[in-house]
Parts: sequence; C-alpha cells; structure tokens
Amino acid sequence: MLEPLDDYYVNLFSTLIYNQSGIHFSKNNRSILENRLRERLKAMKIDNIRSYYEIIIKDPEEMKVLLDSVTTNLTRFFRNTGHFQTLEHYIIPKIISFKREKGMNHIRVWSAGCATGEEPYSIAMVLKEHLPLSFSAEIVASDISLTSLLTAREGFYNEARIGDVPLAYLKKYFEKKSEGYKIREDLKTMIKFDYHNLKYESGSKNIDILFCRNVIIYFDETAQKALINRFWDAMGSYSFLILGHSESLFGMKTSFEFVKTDWSCIYKKSLTLAERKI
Repeated sequence: MLEPLDDYYVNLFSTLIYNQSGIHFSKNNRSILENRLRERLKAMKIDNIRSYYEIIIKDPEEMKVLLDSVTTNLTRFFRNTGHFQTLEHYIIPKIISFKREKGMNHIRVWSAGCATGEEPYSIAMVLKEHLPLSFSAEIVASDISLTSLLTAREGFYNEARIGDVPLAYLKKYFEKKSEGYKIREDLKTMIKFDYHNLKYESGSKNIDILFCRNVIIYFDETAQKALINRFWDAMGSYSFLILGHSESLFGMKTSFEFVKTDWSCIYKKSLTLAERKI
C-alpha cells in the first residue's frame, strides 16, 4: 500500500520538473502532479515517494517517463479551424510571395508540442493542397512525450479521432483500415517526428511557420519569455508564429508583431525587425 505523499517531496518534484522542462505546477493544478506521481510509484512497485525521488535524480530515462506522464496531449485534426484558415488564406500566400522575391521555393515548418501528430498532419494536408508544385515543404514535429511520438509516427487513428478531417482530405490522405484510418506514406514523408524538450534549444533555424499551441500556458512567465526568445532565434527573417487561442504575448516584451487576420490572431517576425531582439 502506498504511503501518503509527503508535501516536502511533492514540492521537490515540482521544482525538479520545472527545472527540467519549464512546466509549472501551481496550487490549482498540483493534483495533476500528485496523481501522476502515484501512478509512477504504483507502476514501479515503490511504496514511498522518497525512494522514487532517489531513483529519478540518478536516472534520466525515468525523468523522461515522468515528464511524459505530466504533459497533457489533448489534440485533434484541424483543431481551432481559424488557425488553418489563416494558414491557407494568409500565411501561405505571404510566405510564397516572400520566397519568390528571394528566389527560394522551400518552406520549413515546426510543430512544437505536436502530441499524437494530428496537428502536423493537418498542416501537411493544407500545404499539399495550397503550395505551388514548384514549392517543397518539410515539417519538424516535436514533443516531450515519447508515447505520443510513437502514435504520431505510426499515423493510425481510430474512427472517433478523424471526425474533424474534411471528407476530401480523408479520401486523399488516409487509407481506410479495419479499425480506423492510416496516414498515407506520401504525406508522412513531409514530417520528421523528433523528441524535444522546449526547455532547451532545438537546433532549428530558418523556420518559416511555427505552431506552438496550448503549450506555454503550462509555463510560468520566466519560462515563457525564454521559450519565445528561443522561437525568435529559430525562425526565419520573415516568418509566422501561431499560439493557442487562449495564449498570447500580451504584456511580454518581445519583437514579434501582433497580426489580426479575418480568421485568427497570430504573430509575425518581419524583415524590419529581424535584427532586433529585446
């Protein structure tokens, strides 16, 4: 039988997770951390949190497992339709025009916090439909959850999870299987799924479009600012940042420009600001 969780160690885990990932547990969501800790203790057949803490500070692989367990991976295809309408009708035309002026024809996208893959696959479908044949695109899709990345790489989704996919896209980019649908290989080849902890530099450069939705709400102000600065460094001189509908850079001192389109609100890194970083 598990012993009651000691507040001292729960706080130590909270600090450890913050230092490792930037994820902040406040009083309002502390129960999530406690539940995940109990699950790990039970799975490892450990009856007290002190023993688990001694293990995790020495075992980076177990740290990854815990970080995986405390992340929220709620997502769906074409989540927040306004963002994909903005991608189709505003961002893609702007990027195409800019690239053509520069004599370039390749677009780089980063789906940061991609969860089980619905977001990057949705992006890939839109790009396939709306990029000129002379253009190519690559999508880097990253997450801190190894479990979610395995699902994303497989690209198989049951009937309940493809309800928001337009019928034309479903017929064109999915293969019907006995228990669901599988992403076609020609769409898969556009995407590279990779483990990445947003606490650290990604190594990505010249990103044209960056989706990071419903992620920074789990960070405190300091971690948010550091992450947004890392995004700035990873993005190209003319590029776009898409955050979740409940997230914004309001009140944060950054060089991104706020852009309100007919469909949603996004952020732009423009040529006139490319050399600035606050």
